[in-house]
Amino acid sequence: MRRLAAALLILGCWAGARGADNQVTEVAVETQHPRLFLNAARLRLLKRERERDSERWRQLESVVKGGAPEEPGLALALYSQVVGDTEAGRRAAAFALDPALDPAGNLRQMALAFDWLHEALSDTQRRDLAARLAKGMAALDSDQSVAAASARALAAIALDGDYPDAPEAELNRVVQDWWAGRIAPALVAGRDVIPRDDALALFELLHAVRDATGVDLRRACPRYFANLPTERLMSYYPAAYRDGEGRSFRAGAERAAGAPDAHLAALSRAADLAMVAFDPDLQGSQWLQGWLMHDPYAMRDAFGATYEFLWANPYQPGLSYYQMPLAYYDGTFGKLFVRSSWDDGAAWLGCWDGVAQKFANGRVTAPDAAEERFDAAVVEFGAIAEGFRVQAKAGQRLFVARLEPGRTYRVEMEGEKPVEARADAGGILELKAPAGKEVKVMLR
Repeated sequence: MRRLAAALLILGCWAGARGADNQVTEVAVETQHPRLFLNAARLRLLKRERERDSERWRQLESVVKGGAPEEPGLALALYSQVVGDTEAGRRAAAFALDPALDPAGNLRQMALAFDWLHEALSDTQRRDLAARLAKGMAALDSDQSVAAASARALAAIALDGDYPDAPEAELNRVVQDWWAGRIAPALVAGRDVIPRDDALALFELLHAVRDATGVDLRRACPRYFANLPTERLMSYYPAAYRDGEGRSFRAGAERAAGAPDAHLAALSRAADLAMVAFDPDLQGSQWLQGWLMHDPYAMRDAFGATYEFLWANPYQPGLSYYQMPLAYYDGTFGKLFVRSSWDDGAAWLGCWDGVAQKFANGRVTAPDAAEERFDAAVVEFGAIAEGFRVQAKAGQRLFVARLEPGRTYRVEMEGEKPVEARADAGGILELKAPAGKEVKVMLR
């Protein structure tokens, strides 16, 4: 039955991406509590981490016993599940049932507390919290953001069997209308409608739906997800930064150049950990795992320690990202990232979503030269109408950036027959230049 549901979902999304009627089967929750994230294998892993008294376990324990987790519904309920601690469960329930808590703004945490503490809640607590979850889902009904859709799905899965009709209908609205009817077709068509900072909410949705219903939503747009771990890794700035407490962190590329936001960096790392956990066998996931397992960058604060414990798997072997190609290009979404090396002092260039940035000498700036040259690639930014001269080495890729997105150009390369080529959605064009020979290139 699960295989049939997944197959029908794929066919429905495929049809929807091409403008046909989107016939998607209904999905149904098939598991018992806890349903969200804590499947049997993950719960065994987390309990083993506690038995080993691992550093990640000690971080979470310190945050919980210190009394100040930034997300109490998540941290306390998780601790209660792993330890069987009734006091932590009581505190998590008190947080979720607090009348002053906004159900819409805290729907995700309330759903996790309801699901993870389900058997420990009294009938009255279960009834009251179910009503609050239903109220939160209704308040977010018209919100089409990734975070809102994910929170509604988590609440619907948690509520299944405890609230008449609404949970199943809400889950199917998210899966059929939002994902299969809106998001997946856009991704298939090459429109990146999921902001980088929403990756954690996206993968929480993927985990929740697959664990509860057996349906893998990625199958509607496989190419996007096959490339995503590699893209994420290549889009990190080379340098390590420090937060206000002196802790080191890595920052992913942000549209606004400037001092990196430590909280966004924590969300990015949490998303990457959840991404690897979802499909550890992807080559990109294995490279990303190698990157994530550097202990100096593990999250130890009141926000990140919970995610570090929940999603990190130190037993999962990772590949050395030093073996990765130093140029990443996705012509479907118009994204280009190039590095000089994997050292902290490396030069880096990123072109995505209409933004062009370079990182050099510890700073992020806009490219100010007509040409940026790396061992892996040459990127031209100059006055295209006047043409440019370039000499590429063997294996060195050639790109022209800052073109008009989607426009077709006549490419005239010295010694070659003119061809027509179309700039991608980001205004980037990859050209083939003869190795070792300086040629003039004109784009008309």
